[in-house]
Amino acid sequence: MKDKAIGICFRRKDQLSTDVILIVWQKVTQSNSRFNALDKLFHEVHSVKMPVGFGRRIKIKGIPLNTLTHLKSSILKVKAETDCLAHALVIAIAKITNDPNYKSYRDGWKIGSVVQRLLETTGIDLNRGGSIRELAQFQQYFKDYRIVVFSGLNCEDIMFDGQVQTEKRINLLYDEVARHYRVIVNITGAMATRYVCKACNKRCCRDVTHKCEQTCSDCMSVPPCTFSYVRIPCESCNRTFRSRVCFDKHKNNKLRGKTVCEQKKNCAACGSLLTNKKHECNKPYCANCKRDRTSLLHGYVKKRITSQR
Repeated sequence: MKDKAIGICFRRKDQLSTDVILIVWQKVTQSNSRFNALDKLFHEVHSVKMPVGFGRRIKIKGIPLNTLTHLKSSILKVKAETDCLAHALVIAIAKITNDPNYKSYRDGWKIGSVVQRLLETTGIDLNRGGSIRELAQFQQYFKDYRIVVFSGLNCEDIMFDGQVQTEKRINLLYDEVARHYRVIVNITGAMATRYVCKACNKRCCRDVTHKCEQTCSDCMSVPPCTFSYVRIPCESCNRTFRSRVCFDKHKNNKLRGKTVCEQKKNCAACGSLLTNKKHECNKPYCANCKRDRTSLLHGYVKKRITSQR
C-alpha cells in the first residue's frame, strides 16, 4: 500500500531549513512502524514567485498587461517610479473618501509628502518593493478597508485578499512584467463584466440574481445584516428586510448607478423577483431562450436544436 504524502506549510524560502524537514520526517518515522532505512524518500518542492513591486521589466510574449490597462479608463496608472504600492493605496483611499486632492494625487501632484508620512507612521520599508508581507502590513493598518490585489484582468486572478468585513474596498492591479501596482477605480469595467461580488469576488451577469453567503440578500451589504424578530416591508420594491438598518441600507446601497430598492423588486401580484421587463406571474424564467415559460424543458430543447444545426 502506498503511503500518503506529508506536507509542510507554505512559507518563505528563508524559513525553510533542513531542521524543519527533519522534524517533520522524525514525526513520520515514529508513527510508521513499517518504514525501512532502504525505502525511497521523494521530495517535491513547489516554488511560488512572489510579487516585488520594483525593478526591471520582464520580457514576455504576447500583449503585455501594461498595454491592455492603457485602453481601460477604469484602471489608473501610478506615475511614481518608487513606492508604487503606497502611492496606489493613497490614491485609492482618496477616491473612496471623495478627497478633494484626489485628482492631484492621480496626476502625481501633492502625493509625495502623504506617502512619506504614511511610510513613517506604519514603519513599512518599501526599498525592496511591495510584496505579500508589505500588503499584509498595510492591511493591518487600514483596518476599515479591504485590500484586494489582482494579478490579471480576471476575477479569479487574486494575488492578495485582506478578508476584512467592510463595505470599503481597495482594488489594485499588480503588473508582474512591469513590476508595478495600479489602481482599479471601476472593478466591472476592468474585468469587462456587468457585476463583481464584493464579498466572494465572483462575476455574474445579473447583480440582482447573484447569491452569496457573505452578502446580505436583502440590501446587498457586506457583511450580511443580522435578523430581527420582525421583517420590515418596503412599499416601493415589495420586499421585506431583516431589520431597520437593513431597510435603510437598501435605500442607499447602489447597483449600477441605482439604489437596491430601484434595481431589485418583487412582483406585487405573485411576489417573485422581477428579473426582466416582460414578467409573467407564476411562470418560471428560462435562461436559454430568455423568456418566461411554464416548462423549463422548452429552453433545453431549443438550445439542443440550435446547437445541432
